[in-house]
Amino acid sequence: MTATEERTIVVRDPRTGEVVGRVPHATPDRTADAVAAARAAAPGWARTPAAERGAALHAAAAAVRAAADELAGLNERETGKPRDDARGGVDAGAGTLVQYAELGPVHRGRTLHGAWAATDLMVPGPRGVVAVLTPWNDPVAVAAGLIGAALATGNTVVHKPSERCPQTGRRFAELVAEHLPPGVLEIVDGDGSVGAGLAAADVDVVAHVGSTATGRAIAEVCARTGAHTVLENGGNDPLLVDDGVDPAWAAEQAALGAFANAGQICVSVERVYVHAAVAPAFLDALAGQAEAWAGRIGPLVDERHREHVHGHVAAALADGATALTGGAVPDGPGAFYPPTVLTGCTPGMAVLAEETFGPVAPVRVVPDFATGLREAAAGRYGLAATVLTADMARAQAAWRELPVGTVKVNAVFGGAPGGAAQPRGASGRGFGYGPELLDEMTTTKVVHVAVPGG
Repeated sequence: MTATEERTIVVRDPRTGEVVGRVPHATPDRTADAVAAARAAAPGWARTPAAERGAALHAAAAAVRAAADELAGLNERETGKPRDDARGGVDAGAGTLVQYAELGPVHRGRTLHGAWAATDLMVPGPRGVVAVLTPWNDPVAVAAGLIGAALATGNTVVHKPSERCPQTGRRFAELVAEHLPPGVLEIVDGDGSVGAGLAAADVDVVAHVGSTATGRAIAEVCARTGAHTVLENGGNDPLLVDDGVDPAWAAEQAALGAFANAGQICVSVERVYVHAAVAPAFLDALAGQAEAWAGRIGPLVDERHREHVHGHVAAALADGATALTGGAVPDGPGAFYPPTVLTGCTPGMAVLAEETFGPVAPVRVVPDFATGLREAAAGRYGLAATVLTADMARAQAAWRELPVGTVKVNAVFGGAPGGAAQPRGASGRGFGYGPELLDEMTTTKVVHVAVPGG
């Protein structure tokens, strides 16, 4: 195949297997052209007043809101995400564009106290061209954050959406690009090979949300090219259930964390450590919650991903775990997988040690809180964790000792807007959201202005 020949992404509805789209992969020439266009547009966009850049993002946010039903429908057909959840992601994305439209013009600089006859400043400026590679599980909200922060600070962008939802990702980026000068936001479609080519191209930042393996490959490439990286990668987020909590409430929290969006959320609950004193009642309640969730979740994104999820479950069952509910691939079309509760899990099982990213709640019963905290803190990932406890001393110990970017006490989801965290270990590096993402997208220059002859 030559550089000018095109391959095609075939997109199937994960509920039915029906083909819902065919999208050409970008050729190497197309990727190079997109990067060159963004590079050519970078000086002009950097010189555009920050307030004008903010106004463009406000207009883009309005366009995204107006197209919310269209975007949610595309997302539902490509990934199986329930329509209401998909609409929520679109609304969140539009809100994020507004957030960065407002934050960009007031992004911080500093004055320094030097000589009386001089002026000393620390001034942030754009890095240049940002490659943005985004995932399929929340394609609009994630892309809005990375693209919005990059554009607000004067960078230009080349965006590659996931090949699992190329129509959703492209349509979102097109809506934003309509309010920008040519070349400021370029779009390329394709699989991992296209993403690898983009990450290795003449770009100044690579911002990636996706798998740990891809994130590490990007980090290796950028170590050679010198591009700055912002990476949010895999997670294996633990949930600790202490004694003294209501086991029914704890089961509701665990089910929400493990089964929402069929477990396909970056900060889904991936493993549960429950104190032995409440374990029997908790497990009974969690099995009931799983059965209640069975009719509410959509399919996994595709059959390939379902094979991965079931592979973890089947291996755990073969090694002695027990499925209280679920644990089998259902008959019929699509990539559905049932909410699954496993007990008798041990640390060596992949379902506890690795990211499953499906509607699976593997439970390990521990004799005390200290044991649960120690095991929850083990492993190579460091994205997020949740602690359910009525003991504030234990809560304090947990948030200080867990080596993760986000710790949630007594709620699996939620938090004030604008918070930003740095993932640890195999889960990535850098601030991926919040005001601090503007710092990731900029470099700081010190300016010393003295009086001539002074």
